[in-house]
Amino acid sequence: MARILGIDPGSRITGYGLIETNNKKTVYIAAGCIRAGEGGLAERLGQIFQGITGIIQAYHPDEVAVEQVFMHQNPGSALKLGQARGAAICAAVNAVLPIFEYTPSQVKQAVVGRGDAAKSQVQYMIRLLLKLPAEPATDAADALACALCHEHAGPLLAGLAGQVRGRRRGRYYR
Repeated sequence: MARILGIDPGSRITGYGLIETNNKKTVYIAAGCIRAGEGGLAERLGQIFQGITGIIQAYHPDEVAVEQVFMHQNPGSALKLGQARGAAICAAVNAVLPIFEYTPSQVKQAVVGRGDAAKSQVQYMIRLLLKLPAEPATDAADALACALCHEHAGPLLAGLAGQVRGRRRGRYYR
């Protein structure tokens, strides 16, 4: 079984979601948000790093899937988002976990079937696919969607890139 941690980075709210899969069945483990508060950017980045580190220590994921930076109109926001993403990635690197990155449109395509899907559609599909009693928070749903995207696309993308030959006991091998 492979346990996948999905991360939807944000400078104020970072979503996380954990699923476990055995290539036949996907099980929801946990999801939530790391609220970085109102402090300065450096303090918030530290909180994101510590929060992701705590989640990794508590749930012991095998792989990490992170959503890539999306720049819409505000370059300043994109820079802050990139820094938050870096803090989350550093926590995973510190735990010696493999990291996989997906664009927002890849994540939406994998879960909803459309790369331009609305956040509400992602929440709805996450609830259906993981058989949750209610729709998760937006950021948590995006993180779970990222984990599901990796579950579906990860082995294919890794194989195409020549990184791995197969998967054994939930782990990729060379």
